[in-house]
Amino acid sequence: MPVGGMKKMKYSAKKENVVARFWAIMFMALGGFVLSLMAAPYMANANANDAAFAYYSGEIKEPVDHGVWGAFLRRYVVTDEAGLNRVAYGKVTAEDRAALEAYIASLEAIDPTRLGGDEAFAYWVNLYNAATVKIVLDHYPIASIRDIRTGFRAGPWKRDVVRVNGRDLSLDDIEHGILRQYWNEPRVHYAVNCASIGCPNLAKTPYSGATLDMELDKAASAYVNSSRGVRLERGRLKVSSIYRWFRSDFGRKERDVIDHLRHYAAPELQMALAGKTDIDSYDYDWRLNDAD
Repeated sequence: MPVGGMKKMKYSAKKENVVARFWAIMFMALGGFVLSLMAAPYMANANANDAAFAYYSGEIKEPVDHGVWGAFLRRYVVTDEAGLNRVAYGKVTAEDRAALEAYIASLEAIDPTRLGGDEAFAYWVNLYNAATVKIVLDHYPIASIRDIRTGFRAGPWKRDVVRVNGRDLSLDDIEHGILRQYWNEPRVHYAVNCASIGCPNLAKTPYSGATLDMELDKAASAYVNSSRGVRLERGRLKVSSIYRWFRSDFGRKERDVIDHLRHYAAPELQMALAGKTDIDSYDYDWRLNDAD
């Protein structure tokens, strides 16, 4: 073969290797981006942030009726030996599913801007939790709520699931664009439930504006003092990923998170947290909070 032909073949092979490496890098980058979308449990999409969802700061004369939701919770939420509230999704009757859908529709018909601050907070939390249960029921049986996909994303949090004040809203809109936007309240993370074992409990009773502060404290204490929220293993502090995902809601640094945990910790946990300023690891269990 002529020398010139050999040079051309070497040049061509080198060029093909460069192109192959380029596309390999592009596919790796694209794959990483897609995986990051699939892994992210919550991403703020605050398109709900406008006057249509602000709340009235005065006192409401007639609180919202959450009786149907309360009946559903009493019937289907059970507490296991570890203190985890599980939902008997597989036992929900067609009649109770219809009642749940009617309850959600009744909340959609309410103008939440006419509610007082605590009543509005309770309204949004109950709507979020009821809508989450409905979504799970619509796809049941599933192993995890993350199996309900939204495009490339794991989970249903960016889907429009309710319509309030003429706006279509996703679960992310309710949590990030409304609850976290209008209330400076870290205990919101103990109230909204993502249908997972790692999540704070789905309360057995609806949230109420009249008793909201007490209910939020109870939810915070239950989670912080559970192994899902906080645990120490051989002196190493392991906490829920909630405290990493939403660090800014609890403070700027890990020691601020630990101060928050101490506030709700029972005496034994308070002693274990003494002197702790750093968190060693975070984790979260995405398995469905299903009852046997």
